Amino acid sequence: MREISAELIRDTVARLAVEACCRLPESTLNAMRRARERELSPTGRDVLGQLIRNADIAAAENAPICQDTGLAVVFAEIGQDVHITGGLFEDAVNQGVAKGYTEGYLRKSSVEEPLFERKNTGDNTPAVIHTRLVAGDRIRLRLAPKGAGSENKGALHMLVPADGLEGVKKAVLETVRHAGASPCPPMVVGVGIGGNMELACLCAKKACARDVESRNPDPRYARLEDELLELVNGLGTGPAGLGGSVTAFKVNVEFCATHIACLPVAVNINCNAARHAEAVL
Repeated sequence: MREISAELIRDTVARLAVEACCRLPESTLNAMRRARERELSPTGRDVLGQLIRNADIAAAENAPICQDTGLAVVFAEIGQDVHITGGLFEDAVNQGVAKGYTEGYLRKSSVEEPLFERKNTGDNTPAVIHTRLVAGDRIRLRLAPKGAGSENKGALHMLVPADGLEGVKKAVLETVRHAGASPCPPMVVGVGIGGNMELACLCAKKACARDVESRNPDPRYARLEDELLELVNGLGTGPAGLGGSVTAFKVNVEFCATHIACLPVAVNINCNAARHAEAVL
């Protein structure tokens, strides 16, 4: 049994919050650079150039890439041979989010109740925490800040098996087409297929938080990622929604087992600032 302190978890989450909000992953930056090279629209190329410049300034000045520093979505894999000391895991994560967003001067966007008062919590907690118990004696944390402009354009489609592959493609394209310029394209599109109502959405969120350069390990789903990307870019929405050949950097697909009568398809969209940071304790 390996001991990991709640204090270490707190401080790591705080660091990841600032890092994720202020520095794009190199894979996302590389995707932006490649997109600028292949974008056919002069306006689109100019937009992509500004996005790259903005990311460079944010990293140099340790300032947020975007004013919407989002809700803190945390994917945690906890080894079953880990013993957390000095506090509860979720408390440590939320303390880390509060510390990172407060001391890092990141915008606090969380309201404690969604419908009536909508009072801001003041420290961007609670985080959205997805925890898995895995083999080993390590904790892997991935923090992906998720802004509302792109989050608001996600969708769940409860298809049936008869809708098949073409139904999946149609669901994804309809969602991205309807999103238009609101998610600040070029975007990263996460697609979750299978499971049930909530699990499909979790798969889509997980796909959205993957690296741009990653591929689904199943070659059938990797091919689907490529095909969906081509279809999405064929919509012509373009950078900032001003038209062009690059509407998305990447489409990531995750899947899981489902009921014999179900074919859920969830679509979760990331803006051009496809942000995340990871640490292993």
